[in-house]
Amino acid sequence: MKTGTTEGSPALDLGRMGIGTNVWGRGGKPLSGVLELFDAAMAAGIRLIDSAEIYQGGGSERSIGSALAERRAGIATAAQPVILSKFFPWPWRLSRSSLESALKGSLGRLGLARLDLYLLHFPLPPIPLETWVTALGDAVEARLARSVGVSNCDSTQVRKAHEVLAKRGIALACDEVEYSLLNRRSELNGTISACRELGVAVIAYRPLGSGILPAASPTIPGLRKLMAPKTDAKGLQDLRSLLLSIGESRGGKTAAQVALNWTMTKGTIPIPGARTIAHLAENVGALDWKLDAGEIEALERAADRATGTR
Repeated sequence: MKTGTTEGSPALDLGRMGIGTNVWGRGGKPLSGVLELFDAAMAAGIRLIDSAEIYQGGGSERSIGSALAERRAGIATAAQPVILSKFFPWPWRLSRSSLESALKGSLGRLGLARLDLYLLHFPLPPIPLETWVTALGDAVEARLARSVGVSNCDSTQVRKAHEVLAKRGIALACDEVEYSLLNRRSELNGTISACRELGVAVIAYRPLGSGILPAASPTIPGLRKLMAPKTDAKGLQDLRSLLLSIGESRGGKTAAQVALNWTMTKGTIPIPGARTIAHLAENVGALDWKLDAGEIEALERAADRATGTR
């Protein structure tokens, strides 16, 4: 999937799937083995690498930076990664110039002079959304970012961000939202349709429902329980059984692969996390095939029962 950049710049090709790097690193330090993960992602055609300044205290960005430093010269032009990072609007960041300072910090950790895609992480008060979107436009004009977008914005906020940037001839590239069979809020409240209307790509984080969808156990462990939507235990088990049944009929696809394929058939770009080569390989197995309309309808009915959405 391609998305716009500034006038005169080629569109960014985000592909059909990216990789989330929230778990890459710890305590601000890079993740061990990230180079192998990076190489495997590039070999599989996954080019979108999603990060943020707050992930692992900067460790995620440093992990990506270390891989880029090792592999930059050896990556074919056609396989160049698209590096995405995000600005967090901490309450003490009160002026739009703080976004440029944060972006420069991210560039330093990534070892880059210019970021492919820079996002506002959350549209949080006290600073108005328009101020941060204006600052994103400043970053493009300063050639610190090729393209910009938002995250966790609803349809009204997406339209406002699009309007602010369009006045400067800058495209709003994407809205990154939580989206999975267990959380269809952005679809049901009109955010995804607004993005489609405006030509804004939708990047789906937590596409596996924080790992709950493919889990073998009906029990939701640890922190996942805090992040997960409320579900009916039997409904969730029925949904998992359906994922497995569809996967079996599709030549042995896993529940995770079916769930990821669903997000792509809905026109979004999932960014499942991967800490190991095995995780990455399973994610890649969701590519190059497509659920049919009947399977999609059955999954959504089961998901609605599990979450009590409808």
